[in-house]
Amino acid sequence: MLRVGLTGGIGSGKSTVARRLVDRGAVLVDSDALAREVVAPGTDGLAEIATAFGDGVLTADGELDRPALASVVFGDADARARLNAIVHPLVRRRSDALIAQAPADAIVVQDIPLLVEGGMGPMFPLVVVVHTDAEERVRRLVGQRGMPEADARSRIAAQADDDARRAAADVWLDNSGAPEALDGAVDALWDGRLVEFESRLRRRDPVRTATVVLADPDPAWPADAARLAARISAAAGGREVAHIGSTAVPGLPAEDVIDLQLAVGSLDEAAGFRDALADVGFPRCPDVDHDDPKPPGPVRPEQCHGTADPGRRVHLHIRETGSPGWRYALLFRDWLRADPASREEYLVLQRRAQAESGGEAERYVGIEAPWFDGASDRAEGWAVSSGWTPSLG
Repeated sequence: MLRVGLTGGIGSGKSTVARRLVDRGAVLVDSDALAREVVAPGTDGLAEIATAFGDGVLTADGELDRPALASVVFGDADARARLNAIVHPLVRRRSDALIAQAPADAIVVQDIPLLVEGGMGPMFPLVVVVHTDAEERVRRLVGQRGMPEADARSRIAAQADDDARRAAADVWLDNSGAPEALDGAVDALWDGRLVEFESRLRRRDPVRTATVVLADPDPAWPADAARLAARISAAAGGREVAHIGSTAVPGLPAEDVIDLQLAVGSLDEAAGFRDALADVGFPRCPDVDHDDPKPPGPVRPEQCHGTADPGRRVHLHIRETGSPGWRYALLFRDWLRADPASREEYLVLQRRAQAESGGEAERYVGIEAPWFDGASDRAEGWAVSSGWTPSLG
């Protein structure tokens, strides 16, 4: 089963995307619909709201008077928090029950308007954000829903901004064009990513590639790493995750793979959250030697995980805090960041390795390995002269 978090600002077209995904075969769990269900007449949720806010938020028929409740909570953060404390747990329990009923091979789309605001992104293997320019959203809310313009702008301003949504998005669907363009983008996402992702996730089968191809520096790499690191840290009980490897060095061409390092007190700890990592998209890759810098000499064991997501390659290294491999990964990254000449030397090596190996991964690693032996001493010298200490940075 693959769980996809779907979100977007009010008026962005999120419901249109949800309907298209259902047409393709997704199981939809709609938080807005559930929020109405759990406060329907006769429910414990409605009784709790009446107790908390008074009978003035009920209609003469005993239903929830939504405009009256909105007038109470919209400008009052404390009142809004009291309401959320009643409704959110009920919605979460109902969502969990519906997900439990879905088939084992389902792609479950959870439509959550406030996913970003609630910091829920790390809970999902994939987050899809539907985007439309704010002015277009205002036009839609006024023209299609009859909402006063001032109310539309207030609703938009009260939600997360585009920067926050971009930081949470694994997939950014732009809904600024024609409806058929959005349908095409959703279909491409389904056929090109979601179906394979679900299959690999269910089988605990990480994406594997046998070739190495250098890509130009991508300014999105740090944001990708931060989002993935938050997902991994949440699955691993809050443990530290660092962005390492070539994509962590600004301006350096690299293979388009995000290398991350999860620090543990001992590798035995990893057994306790191995399934949780796999559930959010990072199954274990036994007996795989990823292409990342290794210190010379004996190296203490590590565990390697990949990703089941065909749209974003990841190498996750689980290493003991303070071990040679853990330390060297951080040192090598920081040394290349600080030393332009060594960074250029490493780039020349990478290009030579790709040319001589034809991109074949095992040969590529073999060509690089001798250089690291000599570079280690220089990196250590830089560490001493600069007063370097390991950090996540």
